[in-house]
Amino acid sequence: MTKTPGWLDWYADPSTPDFRLPEGTVDAHCHVFGPQQEFPFAPERKYTPCDASKDQLFALRDHLGVTRNVIVQATCHGADNSAMVDAVRAAAGRARGIATVRPDVSDEELRRLDEAGVKGVRFNFVKRLVDASPKEDLSTIAKKIAPLGWHVVLYFEAADLPELEDFFGELPAPLVIDHMGRPDVTKPVDGPEFARFLKFVDRNDVHVKVSCPERLTVTGPPALDGERHAYTDVVPFARRVVTEFPDRVLWGTDWPHPNLKNHMPDDGLLVDYIPHIAETHELRRKLLVDNPMRLYWPGETA
Repeated sequence: MTKTPGWLDWYADPSTPDFRLPEGTVDAHCHVFGPQQEFPFAPERKYTPCDASKDQLFALRDHLGVTRNVIVQATCHGADNSAMVDAVRAAAGRARGIATVRPDVSDEELRRLDEAGVKGVRFNFVKRLVDASPKEDLSTIAKKIAPLGWHVVLYFEAADLPELEDFFGELPAPLVIDHMGRPDVTKPVDGPEFARFLKFVDRNDVHVKVSCPERLTVTGPPALDGERHAYTDVVPFARRVVTEFPDRVLWGTDWPHPNLKNHMPDDGLLVDYIPHIAETHELRRKLLVDNPMRLYWPGETA
């Protein structure tokens, strides 16, 4: 099957990070794609990626020094969670999953996903990736998953928060926001748009992923060619979130970095980005270990 034109493949030979991740680190945002021969992509998908298998994800995990993964259902697989569930099961307790489900999902299917290690559902509001997300359908899903203790992962762009925040705040489950709500990093970190996002986080039961600087950057420099001070334009935004909400932040690689066309980051250098946004040992421990363990492996120790 032909890959979407312009899409870059994931970085095949990542460097060894200078920054040593603490024992128990969780990569709280990553994906698997296929392999297509085993797990075909959804007919209604908006893109066709390259294969990115569970074995390749686990090899990256071990190379970077990550202990656990949270595998988020990729939109190219639609509501067929088979590839994600297969990867979570194969990790033998070292992975959790985030599913995509439809409003008519049965309680039996939700129990099956829960038993497999799924801890939440993802709602995607990024218009170029999905068709319109009907709020009524999403409310129905949120009500179904709430008794399981799951949370809702939200993917949206900063400009759309004003029209969505009331709806988000009414959802009957905790929230996890992908990629800091995709702020416009050309605007001031202390400006009104990012202030609105921070206020939303403060007022609600929310965790924030300070992930994907490669997706948010405008001026870089990119995490390539040994660059240990990458994405300096994104650092102030991530550092602000980590500092203001130290107990509610998460980090993830976003491997295999879907839908990138400008550059494909070296995942080892993405690890070296972490000390720039979490400047103390305590902040790093919370970001990488304590917060994701409490959310995804409650009651377990790293």
